[in-house]
Amino acid sequence: HARYPRMIHPSESIHTLYEIVATEKHFAIGACSSLSNLQKACHDYMTATAAASNDSSEVLSIRRSRTATPIHDMLRWFASTQIRNVACLGGNLATASPISDMNPLLCSLGATLVLASRPTATGAIRRRHVPVSDFFVGYRRVQKGDAEVIERVDVPLVRERFEYVAPFKQGRRREDDISIVTSGMRIKLVPSEEKTGGEGNCWIIESVSIAFGGMAPKTVMANDTMQSMLGKPFDEATFAHARGVMMKEFAMPDDVPGGQSQYRLTLACSFLHRFYLYCVAELRSDVAEMKAVSETMHEYPPAPMIPIEEDCGAGTTTGFVSAPKPSIGGVQRYPAPKVAVGLEAKHLGPDPNGTTNDTTKDLPLAAAAAAKNSKQSSSKQVDSVGRPATHVSGPLHCTGEAAYADDIPAPANLLHGSLILASKCHAKLASVDVAPALQIPGVVGAFTYEDIVKLGGDNRMGPILLDEVAFLPIGDLVEFVGQVLGIVVGVTQDIAESGSRAVAVEYDEEGLEGTKAVVSIEDAIEASSFWAESIHEMRRGGDVKEILQPPSRQTTATTADGTKGKLVIVEGSMRMGGQEHFYLEPNSSLVIPSESATRLTIYASTQAPTKTQDFCARVTNTSAAKVVCRMKRMGGGFGGKETRSVFASVAAAVAAKVTNRPVRLTLGRDVDMSITGGRHAFLAKYKAGAIVDEVNGGVKLHALDVQLYNNGGCKFDLTGPVLDRALFHVDNCYYWPNFHSVGTPCKTSQPPHTAFRGFGGPQGMVVTEHIMDHLALACNVPGDQLRRDNMYTLDDATPFGMRFGLSFTGKWNVPSMWDRIHAELDVPGRRAAAAEFNKNNKWKKRGVSLLPTKFGIAFTAKFMNQGGALVHLYTDGTVLVSHGGTEMGQGLHTKVCQVAAQAFGIPLDDVYVDDSSTDKVANTLPSAASMSTDLYGMATLDACRQILKRLQPIKDSLPPGSTLKEVAKKGFFERVDMSAHGFFAVDDDRCGYDWAKDAPEGYPADLPENSWKGHPFNYFTQGVALAEVEIDVLTGDHKTLFADVLVDVGSSINPAIDIGQIEGAFVQGMGWSTMEEIVYADDDHTWIRPRAKMFTTGPGTYKIPAFNDVPERFDVSLLEDAENPFAVHSSKAIGEPPFFLGCSVFFAIKDAVAAARRGREEEGLSSADDNAIGDYFEFRLPATSERIRMACGDAISSECISSVGGLASSFQPKGSV
Repeated sequence: HARYPRMIHPSESIHTLYEIVATEKHFAIGACSSLSNLQKACHDYMTATAAASNDSSEVLSIRRSRTATPIHDMLRWFASTQIRNVACLGGNLATASPISDMNPLLCSLGATLVLASRPTATGAIRRRHVPVSDFFVGYRRVQKGDAEVIERVDVPLVRERFEYVAPFKQGRRREDDISIVTSGMRIKLVPSEEKTGGEGNCWIIESVSIAFGGMAPKTVMANDTMQSMLGKPFDEATFAHARGVMMKEFAMPDDVPGGQSQYRLTLACSFLHRFYLYCVAELRSDVAEMKAVSETMHEYPPAPMIPIEEDCGAGTTTGFVSAPKPSIGGVQRYPAPKVAVGLEAKHLGPDPNGTTNDTTKDLPLAAAAAAKNSKQSSSKQVDSVGRPATHVSGPLHCTGEAAYADDIPAPANLLHGSLILASKCHAKLASVDVAPALQIPGVVGAFTYEDIVKLGGDNRMGPILLDEVAFLPIGDLVEFVGQVLGIVVGVTQDIAESGSRAVAVEYDEEGLEGTKAVVSIEDAIEASSFWAESIHEMRRGGDVKEILQPPSRQTTATTADGTKGKLVIVEGSMRMGGQEHFYLEPNSSLVIPSESATRLTIYASTQAPTKTQDFCARVTNTSAAKVVCRMKRMGGGFGGKETRSVFASVAAAVAAKVTNRPVRLTLGRDVDMSITGGRHAFLAKYKAGAIVDEVNGGVKLHALDVQLYNNGGCKFDLTGPVLDRALFHVDNCYYWPNFHSVGTPCKTSQPPHTAFRGFGGPQGMVVTEHIMDHLALACNVPGDQLRRDNMYTLDDATPFGMRFGLSFTGKWNVPSMWDRIHAELDVPGRRAAAAEFNKNNKWKKRGVSLLPTKFGIAFTAKFMNQGGALVHLYTDGTVLVSHGGTEMGQGLHTKVCQVAAQAFGIPLDDVYVDDSSTDKVANTLPSAASMSTDLYGMATLDACRQILKRLQPIKDSLPPGSTLKEVAKKGFFERVDMSAHGFFAVDDDRCGYDWAKDAPEGYPADLPENSWKGHPFNYFTQGVALAEVEIDVLTGDHKTLFADVLVDVGSSINPAIDIGQIEGAFVQGMGWSTMEEIVYADDDHTWIRPRAKMFTTGPGTYKIPAFNDVPERFDVSLLEDAENPFAVHSSKAIGEPPFFLGCSVFFAIKDAVAAARRGREEEGLSSADDNAIGDYFEFRLPATSERIRMACGDAISSECISSVGGLASSFQPKGSV
């Protein structure tokens, strides 16, 4: 919310501000020249050849190239192309960011600023030259007068040889990111003796310049480190000593602003070592070049020797900054399109177009119609179902013409809203004074809890428990930073925001002294802050606690098939952070009152139109019949708009009701991220046992005891159901004969957390895979073998009592899919190749991971497994469909249109879905749980068949081959109803689960344990993914070299959309597990204030995957012959299931980190303090660059941890869980 009273844009006619000139001594870079122009100019100098053939011209060309190269390379990774097109070097310098990429590089190059001013006394322009290294005097403060402007930057040219410059940076992701630490380093080398004095035997450091960003409140020079290197031999010993000096020079306290003190110090020291490797490679190249052209080469000393595993060659040792950006490719494979018979055969009865003697009676309706048409007409009907049709809104998405809630044209008298938010929590709300806001011209009103009381509304809200409020009443406890206190409305957005900031809010901490807000799961466990009524437990088999507490860690046990072996027991924990939804469109609502504010029409970006309608009606004291919620499309939802969008619509509705004027409320990105919640962070504590067959070495899982905790925030929202789904998936694809799990939802002072793609399932499966890795290590067997040998078979059942096989959950394909990937992609060969690569590379390591998944499809709350649709057939033969689902980019409307087009036998373009509206299809459920196509596809098909059945006599009376338009026109004149409401509900015995239900007396003993509680899922969507990664041990950077995903989606209705969903879910799961880190002000982050405030509230601090993070080779395949009898057209749900497969990247990174740790042991670098560093380690999620780097356990990171009193073997980067 920075406010600039004056904006200046210099004219390009002031050429000195924009031109980039190369002289014989330096580059003169105009301060206003765009970074894109500077990057291009540097590229031109890098690739230019000398204009003349004389030696001096060639030398000058080399000097320019060597100076331009590091500038060009650093700029490639600065922000995005759009930003580089308008940003300039002068602005970068003037803002003085302490984590700037370019400022340290300019310092190291010895650049000088030219500051210009025109004193009023003389009128002449005065110029002042300031070294860039002296320009920064404090945090965001520079040595520049108010009347001065930065005219240009002069960058001296480096020597043609024996002077080296390199840029370094590391952020949370490679591309378009603010650096954590950034650096520029330059060194000049000379032989130890002058050429005329005899032959030298080593190289001496004549000068060195090292600058850092991210190591202090400003860009700084490493003066002590530089001084320690001057005049010293250019060798490993000098740089090792310099690292020790650097550790002291840049030692930071644990609570340093920005955190990550140990990692930042490790990065600085790692950059220094990498610079040494780079300079050795460059020096070797220069020496070789001189030897080739000079007879006197014997006078130059050789370059220092470095170990072959560190010798990466010239130009490649600066990390990703100087490396070429990879191209991205892949293959998408899907079976030949077909129209398959699915659940409609059972639920909707025989095809109304068929007869008992019809050979097409077993085909779906459209397939039968197409078959008949092929006999009666020369034109064959093209099937809609099964083919890869374009997303119906795809062209609009691509051109930017798709309209969202905030794009709706402003109605007359529109007001804009801005929420009044609490600035602290764990205190009572003492007062809210809106008078200052009302004094601002253009502010029309400010509304709080008292206004809801005046309306006679009910302030309570919540999707399950009514434990939330629309506006917090005076005297109530503020439970999270950003809790909504009210809303200010004004004639413009800027005025409304000014008004909300002007509201004076006071807090009362009486009675809370000496206590602190509960922020983390550990805080909640310590304070016993749980929703105790939602703690659920699942048991199967014997007493797990007794089984897993033998006299020793290894004892004899017997498997279910009678095999005896050694029982190996492991115990540990696993932590996973949350995730921000980061939908492209923030929460947005437009509420239009009518009929003297007795009716409300709400246009909202929501997955839950009915819930929005319900609570807007409740809070404004308006009957639901007079409130309509309409939803055209969302710019993404991912579960974040299933419940957490409602409060914004309610706030706008209150203001609209009171003012009787339309109100638009669109949350800013920072506000949206701060208060809407996200994916639940999880903590798992486990004990697990496996039996090792002492004869053949096989391993069978024996028992698992796991406790799951999730951080629900301050309100219940969907925390209980999310945790339940984690419990349903903590087995993943493996059979545990003895099983015990407990799920405990934790109440904290974070915003209410909510649904997110996967809904707890991925967290449960991550725990499983972590345990499998732990057991594989303890049992000394390959992880792939342990996983394959313990997958479910058709004879097994899940801990919650579901069986596998056609009549239960459909085909169980995971084992065969695993075998296919394992064989076709040569997983053993890939692992061997990675091991060979790791052996030959000290600072680069590769890892491979192969993971399976099964994801249960259904709402576990039985009542939610229902859906309706309204279908209109018009007399021109076109069809309009309205249904209870919402379109958020996932292609639901496209698939529904395909189902309807197939049913009527018409082209896809003749079917249209307008919007989702509560006055067309009432009492809808949120679009969630990946169930929308299953529900609304079936409901739509039901409605279509009703209409076709009514029209059958009309069709029979017309000539063969009559078009639908002709049938509809005659049907209208025959007074046939061509509108129908369709409905579908999943069978009672295929959904719902009662955690508290005991086994009925006389329950059949041959049925699985816990099956009496219900059947939580209709079927499983299944998949397998292979990922291969490469990590940079020195920085923690990683790249995904390869990913191959095979998914069973049944018989796909639209393969293109399904593959798109798989790719998107994979990348989103990869993002959650590798780089997306949410940070709160908690015990680990005391530098953030106030306590419990969210720090990662925008794209500057929170990073989702960029284009450069996508796997370099990304193959996706849909399984063939995978019909599913439990869904429409034999399809399967696809939105959420592939998300967990993205975690294969996380486990591949973990595999690479393990290789780095083993490498340290092999080098004999482990100390007594580093207890078994090559053995089990808890690698927490997400695998950020910090976690990767600090887990590798090399000498540099260990030294940096030890320098501040830490222990490398037990060190864990801080995180908010």
